[in-house]
Amino acid sequence: MAHDAPQATGPSKLVIRNIGLILSGALEKPILDGDTIVAENGKITAIGRYKDLNTEGATTIVEANGTTVAPGLIDSHVHPVAGDWTPRQNQIGWIDSNLHGGVTTMISAGEVHMPGRPRDVVGLKAMAIFAQRAFWNLRPGGVKVHAGAPVIECEMVEEDFKELAAAGVKLLGEVGLGGVKDGPTARKMVGWARKYGIQSTIHTGGPSIPGSGLIDKDVVLEADTDVVGHINGGHTALPDDQIRCICEGCKRGLEIVHNGNERSALFTLRIAREMGDLHRVILGTDAPAGSGVQPLGILRMVSMLSSLGDLPAELAFCLATGNTARMRQLDCGLIEVGRSADFVVMDKAQHSPGKNILESVQLGDLPGIGMTIIDGIVRTQRSRNTPPAGRVPEIVAK
Repeated sequence: MAHDAPQATGPSKLVIRNIGLILSGALEKPILDGDTIVAENGKITAIGRYKDLNTEGATTIVEANGTTVAPGLIDSHVHPVAGDWTPRQNQIGWIDSNLHGGVTTMISAGEVHMPGRPRDVVGLKAMAIFAQRAFWNLRPGGVKVHAGAPVIECEMVEEDFKELAAAGVKLLGEVGLGGVKDGPTARKMVGWARKYGIQSTIHTGGPSIPGSGLIDKDVVLEADTDVVGHINGGHTALPDDQIRCICEGCKRGLEIVHNGNERSALFTLRIAREMGDLHRVILGTDAPAGSGVQPLGILRMVSMLSSLGDLPAELAFCLATGNTARMRQLDCGLIEVGRSADFVVMDKAQHSPGKNILESVQLGDLPGIGMTIIDGIVRTQRSRNTPPAGRVPEIVAK
């Protein structure tokens, strides 16, 4: 089992130089001008040309060798349980495997696979607080897992949400996976959660696990959660007219997941673009699930939406980084001064017909990952999961 990755023990300064392409994660300016990024003590302090920046005193120098640097990918929808183990597939090391797919941050949509998961109010609150504490203390491979997302039940009252928020809980599990499945009850509890700074997500589509059920457009719109979870189904999607109704009927986040209906994912993307609401689209995997663990799930979503959805690759990467960071109020996901120094360094895969990484992704190929960095610390080098990259970065001084 992957254990907590070592943290910096003193002042640190990271310099990434000779970058070929910097993807910002921001839709309004997806490509940045520069060949160097500097980070100190885990935060980005400068972006630009090497000759113009203060690179003295670096504790780690990464020679990018012309590769692409993007924000670390964010998986907006996972179901963790305990450390780097999942009982859904009885698999160890799934979070570390996702790190090798470029994912540096994960958001829990509920710890629903916990064996014997309590459904009484005292038990579900205790489990949520435990999960929030445990995953903030333990970062498998360095990955930041925002967990502790209780699945709400009908017996809860406003004071329960106040207590959860005071204990540090900031997320609700998917509304609809517990006893609350109707619009009026969901809306009332979502309102309580929002009052105390807890963000909410709703299950959308057909049932996925025992205890879940159909959540259609009427419930989704009335509940008014902050994120419409797996709008393309997890796995079974709603009809197109209902998906369109949700997209047009609210201004909340539209989450597309790997473990959903791919045609519905492309339909949602098209509607969002027609509405000028691409900023509302975020990506998740909904893993671990019945279809397993997908270490390259977010990369595959980026490639699929770019190639089949005719979305420029530099914008597709924003759906998995900056869009999610802004919607989830995270300090990562964007390459800008003051943000966490979380990066994925990659290049087009060897022998891809694309002339560069962006063209390669838009042709449907996955990039090769050469390095992941979290809080300014190199966590992995050559990915064990992606195809080999044409060029790879290297640590030249430390």
